[in-house]
Amino acid sequence: MQVALVTGGAGAVGAAAARMLAADGFHVVLADRAIDRVQGICSEIVDAGGEAAAEPVDLLENGAVNRLIDRLAERFGRLDCVVNNAGMTGAPRIGEVDLSVWNAVLALNLTVPMLLAQAAHPLMKRSGGGSIVNVASRVYLAGTGVAYTSSKSGLIGLTRVLAVQLGPDNIRVNAVAPSFLNTPFNEKIVAENAGLARSFRKMSPLGRLGTAEDVAGAIAFLASPRASFVTGDIIHVCGGTQLAPQPTAFDEAV
Repeated sequence: MQVALVTGGAGAVGAAAARMLAADGFHVVLADRAIDRVQGICSEIVDAGGEAAAEPVDLLENGAVNRLIDRLAERFGRLDCVVNNAGMTGAPRIGEVDLSVWNAVLALNLTVPMLLAQAAHPLMKRSGGGSIVNVASRVYLAGTGVAYTSSKSGLIGLTRVLAVQLGPDNIRVNAVAPSFLNTPFNEKIVAENAGLARSFRKMSPLGRLGTAEDVAGAIAFLASPRASFVTGDIIHVCGGTQLAPQPTAFDEAV
């Protein structure tokens, strides 16, 4: 059985991705600090007929990434998919950037995915290859929040570099770039800016916000053999909000 590691497994996107990957036949490992939450998600997956395991980990601890991969190697002997989903926001405005927050955001959103790719590479190579899926964000196209946008833009660059460097070992590396999602992760943002969700609905040609399941579907596709010739790419799970705004009416004479 193939093994998939999902970081940030306690979050809405991580949990949805884990459920879909398990349904596709992966033994899913959910890594997160919120161990009670991921254990509950694992129980749900197992009850539905899938296979899942919880890994308590603080990815920002020194050496945590290598220890995590070592445990997976010892327990399963293989690793076929890594979903870099763990992330955080902070330091939104340039005039108010706290350097400690900036460093934490870049560490979790960009450095940890790099370290995971570095640590997982030998194990994935021995497994015959696999897929790394980085959860980026539409913000790399638009810019919102100094630290978050910088980290997610960097993650797009990392995705492309890894696709080139790991491709010879049959490891595909792609990213998903969601727009604003209807998830608990964004509840605080909506509470502070009630019009934001409404604006994103208007921006989308589909007229709705994205869900964790929308993003998970793209992740599951990229992890599957159906995407066997897709690497170095970014799937925008944005409902069209990545497109330039369009006029609401057209003058036929123009």
